Amino acid sequence: MLTRRIASAAVLIPLVAVAVYLGGWYLTGLLTLAGLLATGEYCALARRHGLAPLSIASLLMVPVVMVDAHLVVPALFRGSVTLFVAGTLVAFVWQRNRPGSLESWGVTVSSLFIGLGLAHFISLRALSNGIVWVALALVGTWISDTGAYWLGSRFGRHKLAPDISPHKSWEGVWGGLITGLITVWAIARFALYLPHWQGAVLGLVLVAAATLGDLAESVIKRQAGVKDSGNLIPGHGGMLDRVDSLLFVAPAVYYVALLLA
Repeated sequence: MLTRRIASAAVLIPLVAVAVYLGGWYLTGLLTLAGLLATGEYCALARRHGLAPLSIASLLMVPVVMVDAHLVVPALFRGSVTLFVAGTLVAFVWQRNRPGSLESWGVTVSSLFIGLGLAHFISLRALSNGIVWVALALVGTWISDTGAYWLGSRFGRHKLAPDISPHKSWEGVWGGLITGLITVWAIARFALYLPHWQGAVLGLVLVAAATLGDLAESVIKRQAGVKDSGNLIPGHGGMLDRVDSLLFVAPAVYYVALLLA
């Protein structure tokens, strides 16, 4: 298991690093691909739970929000989201007698968050020192996740939320908090030259967002009765398993960065 995780990371990390460094449409393209894969898995999990989301509509919105984040066209975003929400609602009105139609519409609309969350990396990259900000969000999340996994798997005794994710422990949370906080503080202090307290705040916000994102996906998988969202990435599960924390981290880091600017 560990060997496969390392092998997959050895392939993915350079790919992500190059896309972040080049920025522009390279980063937008990679994020769009990740968003499409994660959205597809999300809709598949909903279908396992007996719902029937409009997968095609959900998938079509991913490139729309990515292009909007890249080009910053407010009218495109407002118009497309309005059409998406209203159009899918009308579609489900015609299926109003079908069991679970309202829930299926809710799943369809909520899938928009996957594209929106990832699109914030495009906004982060556009900031001054954007490469560093994106690196802070990615590396901080990955190190925190690794710290939580390592400490939790070896010393985990006290369950965090057994009804949501039976393998997550408070020891793992502390491991993720310590490693994530130190990592983010170091990047913020020595690469962004932020004051000590701002680096600490960033670290706390990132770890909290990452933990919430991980737990949110755990609830979805629990409802669907599966361990992973897919098997796309050996040792890591599906794409949604890889980006679940980032969906919360990217917006959190971006808006904190704006407040600190």
